[in-house]
Amino acid sequence: MTNHTFKGVWPALLTPVHSDGQPNESELEKLIELLISQEMDGLYLLGSTGQGFLFSEEERKFITQRTVQIVNGRLPVMVQVGAMNTEESIRLAKHAADNGADGISSVGPIYYAGGSEMAFTHYRRIAEATDLPFFPYQIGGAANRDVILRLLDLPQVKGMKLTTDKLLEIGSISNLSAGKWQLFSGADELMCQAAICGTAGAIGSFYNMFGPTCKYIRSSFLEGHVLEAQDFMLQFQGLIEKILPCIWTFIVRGMELKYGIRIGTPKPPLLAPEMPWTDEEVIAMMDAIDSFGLKEA
Repeated sequence: MTNHTFKGVWPALLTPVHSDGQPNESELEKLIELLISQEMDGLYLLGSTGQGFLFSEEERKFITQRTVQIVNGRLPVMVQVGAMNTEESIRLAKHAADNGADGISSVGPIYYAGGSEMAFTHYRRIAEATDLPFFPYQIGGAANRDVILRLLDLPQVKGMKLTTDKLLEIGSISNLSAGKWQLFSGADELMCQAAICGTAGAIGSFYNMFGPTCKYIRSSFLEGHVLEAQDFMLQFQGLIEKILPCIWTFIVRGMELKYGIRIGTPKPPLLAPEMPWTDEEVIAMMDAIDSFGLKEA
């Protein structure tokens, strides 16, 4: 895989589970085949949307192995390997490499706040554990400039996943990398806006549900169709804001209604509160988003 493979619209893959919280292999395969048939640009595994931190190390390895096997080279696969401790992250990185993943990603150190040196050392050790392209996963704002500059010197680091609403920060990282990195926006509701700031692609939860429409809108925007993208992004943002109090319930029910894929109840401590909408209303909300993709069909 070349650096230029890492671009476009990538679903942050949902991880279907059984009622006991174990990975649901058959539904996982159905979801992967759906996204391949929709010609998504890649898959991002076991991030926040994929509930990566809520699975055991062995479960994460199983999900990675099966996903890569099912994909069988038809799409690039990036695996989020960050864990509570660096050693587990390294084991997951090596497992991803050994099983044919195309890239790895990792959140920074969690729980312990140790400053830039801790973050850089954590990232460096994961990056050096394999030869795979590595994409640190930055969540929130205030990315540390010192860490960014030091990461630029690591040959394995090929970009970042930036889940932030700070567009100036994305632009600053793009300028610092001077074209060396492929940046992904991680805030679904800023998919097009982040592209102006230098992102090569977008990774997000709702691309499981609205992948073809979002891919169409992003491509159309980059071709200069600004007003349509503006209308879409405002409506998309409105939907996300509306469903946030029960986002997991909406996604789970929406995926079943739209595609017949059972994602299952999220693993604790995540909650899936009851929605105030009927199935008909959920379908109407999804149709309103997908209507944009139909305009040029």
